[in-house]
Amino acid sequence: MVYEVGELFELGIQLSYLLILLGLLGAGSFFVVRQVLVRRELDLSAKELQEQVRSGDASATEYFELGAVMLRRKFYPAAIKYLQQAIQKWDRDEQDLAQVYNALGVSYKRDNKLDKAVQQFEKAVELQPGYVTAWNNLGDAYEQKKDLKSALKAFEEVLLFDPNNKVARPRRDDLRQRVGMYKGVPVKSEKR
Repeated sequence: MVYEVGELFELGIQLSYLLILLGLLGAGSFFVVRQVLVRRELDLSAKELQEQVRSGDASATEYFELGAVMLRRKFYPAAIKYLQQAIQKWDRDEQDLAQVYNALGVSYKRDNKLDKAVQQFEKAVELQPGYVTAWNNLGDAYEQKKDLKSALKAFEEVLLFDPNNKVARPRRDDLRQRVGMYKGVPVKSEKR
């Protein structure tokens, strides 16, 4: 009888492991299929928008959408090209144009062109001073450039518009400490 109880216990453990394994396999399959579907949707969107651009009938909004699709597909040079064309053709509200400049800044940043990214983020917040996402992106770009004081100012600006911003608050606090550590420390000249 002891032997039978042990076998049942072992069988229960094996079934539990099998169910867990099947659950993990099912979840993994779900995420893979989901990624494939998202990728396919992006490809179809890009194809349709590119056809409109080639026909010459594309509006500034369609250039912006195509640039955003290229950004999501991680084709940064193409995203930059289409977003620049959206800016050139823009005939709508100036505040909406801030989104295009922000997307262009993100494209430049991901393409490791930080100086150009900063210029675009600054233009975005100039057009729409309360654009918290652009301020966060500007702070991030400055931090990557090692311009900690400018990054700190950008994150403080975010907190003026959104005091509970979960991105800016910890970054600002960290930058305050880092900037404070370097106060009074002589900086080597960049001319050397």
